[in-house]
Amino acid sequence: MIRFRLDNRDFEAEEGSTILESASIAGIHIPTLCHKDGIEHYSSCMTCLVKNNITNSFIPSCSALVQPGMDIDASSDQVVALRKKSVELLFSEHRAECEAPCRVVCPAGYNIPAMNRLLAEGKIKEAVELSLSELNSPELKCISCPGYCENACRRKKVDIPISIRNIQLFVSRNIDKDNRFVSDTSTDFNLSKLKKKFSSRIGRMEDGELNEWLKECTGESVRNREIAGFDSAARESSACMHCDCRAAENCRLRQLAEEMHLKDPVGKVINAPITKKINQKTGLIFENAKCIKCGLCVRICEDNKEEPALCFINRGFVSIISEPLTDTFDELLETQTEKCIKICPTGALSRYK
Repeated sequence: MIRFRLDNRDFEAEEGSTILESASIAGIHIPTLCHKDGIEHYSSCMTCLVKNNITNSFIPSCSALVQPGMDIDASSDQVVALRKKSVELLFSEHRAECEAPCRVVCPAGYNIPAMNRLLAEGKIKEAVELSLSELNSPELKCISCPGYCENACRRKKVDIPISIRNIQLFVSRNIDKDNRFVSDTSTDFNLSKLKKKFSSRIGRMEDGELNEWLKECTGESVRNREIAGFDSAARESSACMHCDCRAAENCRLRQLAEEMHLKDPVGKVINAPITKKINQKTGLIFENAKCIKCGLCVRICEDNKEEPALCFINRGFVSIISEPLTDTFDELLETQTEKCIKICPTGALSRYK
């Protein structure tokens, strides 16, 4: 066993243990983003850094091994401040929105993107369940609302906004409140809670980037401003550009920002343009502007030699994760898609269908 000090207390660790592992056993929390148990360390995000008091240097706890006589500071104000700076740097080039503009401006905070997805996929029962779960007042707030959501709808910059208000009203009016075919799923949803959550922003959009959002639109060119049935609701919903992040509720980067009480940087470094790559075979979506280059999706597939996987291309600051230069995105990860989506700490990897 190796004896060392951690936050002014004496501990013992097995030889070959990392500082992160030893701290976890000691009950000391150290945040991580690029680390995953069972996968080779990469040490890219530096959110797990600690201070070696012997050498007066800062080291990544996920890969640094415990050494005899080591004296580690894992919790001081100085260490916490540098971790915050690491996360802020990640956000400086994280060009993504946690919540869609339509939901942000909605006075009731209705999950408009989720409703659009459900209707577009023909999941009527689930759409009704969602509407029920958000009814925390006698009537839908859309009835008296002037339609802030449609004014904020990004689709308006292309042609006309999604008929959000009419869709919401139609679904609500077709709920059998006396003989519900689903259980009452009413929640204690609090709009102020949504407003207080950390929300990343895209920053200034470059020429052509708006068209990337159209890649997920499956609707026909004919739009349905008036919603007469679930068919027309589905057609109109399929024109949604899906500006929100599918990982908004389980994004580790967002969770860290909230834990650290951070604000999104005003300026964004355009290291990677807003692009959406969609694998039509597996439904995998890759958005490079949301990627923090942790490499987890690359490392988890390193032992799989039977199919192309994601990899790093380019060098230095312009290094990005992409498909191999010899393959197309549709050829990637036929059997490993779900594994890569699950391990991604942001919404860079998600599923289209």
